[in-house]
Amino acid sequence: MAAQFSSAINWTVVMRRIVVVCALLACMSLTVGAARTLDIYFIDVEGGQSTLVVTPAGESLLIDTGFPSDGTFQSVPGDAAKARDANRIVAAARAAGIKRLDYVLLTHFHADHDGGVVELSQLLPIRTFVDHGSPRPEVESVAGSLKMFEAYAAVRAKSRHLEPAAGARLPLKNLDAVIVSAAGATITTPVTGAGARTHSCAPAARPPEEPNENPRSTGVRLQYGAFTFLDVGDLSGQPLYALACPQSLIGPLDVYLVAHHGGPDASDPATFEAFKPRVALFNNGARKGGVRATLSAAASVPGMDVWQLHTREDADVANTASERIANLDETTAHWIKISANANGSFTVTNGRTGQSKPYAAASASSRTR
Repeated sequence: MAAQFSSAINWTVVMRRIVVVCALLACMSLTVGAARTLDIYFIDVEGGQSTLVVTPAGESLLIDTGFPSDGTFQSVPGDAAKARDANRIVAAARAAGIKRLDYVLLTHFHADHDGGVVELSQLLPIRTFVDHGSPRPEVESVAGSLKMFEAYAAVRAKSRHLEPAAGARLPLKNLDAVIVSAAGATITTPVTGAGARTHSCAPAARPPEEPNENPRSTGVRLQYGAFTFLDVGDLSGQPLYALACPQSLIGPLDVYLVAHHGGPDASDPATFEAFKPRVALFNNGARKGGVRATLSAAASVPGMDVWQLHTREDADVANTASERIANLDETTAHWIKISANANGSFTVTNGRTGQSKPYAAASASSRTR
C-alpha cells in the first residue's frame, strides 16, 4: 500500500514538471516568434506623418509625431489627454506592446511632423531624439513652424539628441538603418545592391511644392535581412531626384512610403523606377497628399501594389482598391501594419478590415523589373 502511495506521488510530481516545462517552451516559442518580425505601423494622423517601427530586438523608432492638439497647422500643444495624434500614437504603441520610445526621428520641422512631440512626451517616455538640428528662418514660409520648433526643442533638451548626417547609421540592434538624406544633403554612393541606371530620369528635378524645409528632410532606409523599407519624410526637389537619378542610390525596395504624402512633387516616375518598391504606401489624408497625379503614376507601375491610409476625396478612380485603403472617410482612424521577416517576405494588414495580404520573398527577376 505504501509503495502504491509513493508511486502515485511520484507520478503527480512528474506531471507537474511536464506542465511547467510545456509552459516554459510555449513562452519561449512566443518570444522567439515575436523576435522574428520587423513591425511597422503607419498611423493615421490625417495627412501628417507618424510611423512606428518595432524592431526584432524589441526597440522602438517613431518617425514623426503628427499634428498638435486638434490637428491643424494653426493648432498649438494643449491638454495631452485630448491631443488627437499623440493619443493615436499611444494606441499604436500599446498594440505593439511598447511602453517607451527608444528613438523619435523627426524628418523635418513642419507642424504635421513635429507638432505632436510636446503632448506625446507627456504620455510616453522618449529616450533619444533624432533630427537635422534646427530649421532655417525661411521655414516660417509655413506659418507657425518656428514657434512649433521652439516647443519641440524645449522637450528635446531633456533627452539625448542625435544629429546624423547622410550616410550615418542609427544604433538599432539587428537592423541596418542608414540615413540617406539630411539637411539638404544625400548619400552620394549607392547602398549595397543599388546602383542601376534609371532610364526615365528627366533632365532636372521637379520643383518642390515647399522649397525651404521639405528638401531638408531626414530620410532613412531600413533593412532587416532581405527586407527593405524607405521613409524620406517630405523630401522633394533636388535631394529626392539625387537618390534616383541618374542611378538609383537606394536600390530595390520592398516598401516605399511615398515622399511628401504622395503630393504632386512626388509623382516623378523615375523615383518608382529607381526604388522598385513592391508596395508603395501613401500616408495621405482625405484632402491632403495622395493627389491624382501621384496615385496614377504609382498605379501604372507593373508589379507594385498601392496602399493608402485614406481615400483621397477628389481623386476618384485614381484611388486604389478599397481593400487596400485603411480609412474610407474621416470618421475612422485605422492604421496599416507591416510585419516583415528576415527572408524578405512580409504581410500588410488593413486595420479597418483586419485582412492581411502576404508578399513572398522577392525573386531576383522581380528586383530587376
